[in-house]
Amino acid sequence: MKLIYIPLLSLIALSCADKQDKEFPAPEIIVLEGDNDPDKRIKEDSRRDAIIAYAEEQLGTTYCYAGNSPEQGFDCSGFVNYVFKNFDIDLPRSSSQFEDLGEALEPKDFRKGDVLVFYGYRDSTSIGHVGIVYEANGMDSKFIHASSGSEYAVMISDLGSDMYTQRFYKCINVIDE
Repeated sequence: MKLIYIPLLSLIALSCADKQDKEFPAPEIIVLEGDNDPDKRIKEDSRRDAIIAYAEEQLGTTYCYAGNSPEQGFDCSGFVNYVFKNFDIDLPRSSSQFEDLGEALEPKDFRKGDVLVFYGYRDSTSIGHVGIVYEANGMDSKFIHASSGSEYAVMISDLGSDMYTQRFYKCINVIDE
């Protein structure tokens, strides 16, 4: 099996004057196996990095039921919809509409930028929450989402926590079609 080593430059997305002192991760090396197209993989990873960088800009934004903008605040699906809309990816505006969207991924296949779908907090039989994979590590991944919990804001949480593991429904890829 042939291995290809490709340096991936870190992406600096959205260089706003107030964000210029933001630190970005050092370049990383990606190992691709087999006949994967290196240019396609770099482009996909760069897009995923840009999506996460854009989502990070909303950390701390207040939770607002039915909210879908930084000015009014976000609910979970409003946040996910807002982030992906910036990248011309049209997603549902209601978390319940994610139930039949996409094919469920195996935890080993979770990638940064994928969407996590959860059952509701009070109703464990219907979909009630969504978030974006922030750091992919299977069921120990971290995700960014608008939380109506005690934080009442856009935040990063651990998928592996009891709160989210018990409510987990599926993870879907909405970027690579």
